Amino acid sequence: MSGRLSVVATPIGNLDDVTLRALATLREADAILAEDTRRTRVLCTHHGVSTPLRAFHAHSSDEKVDALARELAEGAHFALVTDAGTPLVSDPGARLVSAAASLGVKVEPVPGPSAPLAALSASGLRVGAFRFDGFLPRSGGRRKRAMGAARDAAEATVLFEAANRLAKTLRELAEVVGADRPAAVCRELTKLHEEIARGTLAELAERFAEGARGEVTLVIEGRPDDAAPEPVDREAAIEQADRKSVV
Repeated sequence: MSGRLSVVATPIGNLDDVTLRALATLREADAILAEDTRRTRVLCTHHGVSTPLRAFHAHSSDEKVDALARELAEGAHFALVTDAGTPLVSDPGARLVSAAASLGVKVEPVPGPSAPLAALSASGLRVGAFRFDGFLPRSGGRRKRAMGAARDAAEATVLFEAANRLAKTLRELAEVVGADRPAAVCRELTKLHEEIARGTLAELAERFAEGARGEVTLVIEGRPDDAAPEPVDREAAIEQADRKSVV
């Protein structure tokens, strides 16, 4: 009989931000598949969960994914968690979910904490609709295109960023998206030193010019209703593509 894969959201900081259903699922599972067993053990110890922990992360081999999927197909019940928040949102796990589903295993979401939603709810920005980009590309054209998409989007954009790269990213966003675009830097959400800094991208770039500490989620308000995306010169783009094909 096929087993079950529970995709369980866990706290993004405060260990008490966990649902009753999540705790029950973690206790009932045959094993908890954790991105970092040390971090998940802290949560389990805090709530008296004694279920065995098994490491499963972005670098787990295809062979391990296949082996876990077979165990599930044979009747195992695993709880999949990430270090913090909802699995598969800029975190590993998609390969296992796909492999399990292809074998007919029931995959169930156990919803709960999410850093993007927490940041949106407290940003104070116009966020009727939003788009989530995760971490920006580190450099090159893909990074510029991602920033350009945030500039042109009518929806708010939510990004993750490493604290040591925040200052550089804010400077570049101010240049590409616009110095006057409203934004919010949400740092260490639900933790002791939680901070939500609001202002324009230029103001935030100045405020965090020396960097920051902790986990950072950045919310950028969508373009104003009266501002259209930059027009694309299609003839020039085609001409440029033709030149490249000749070369």
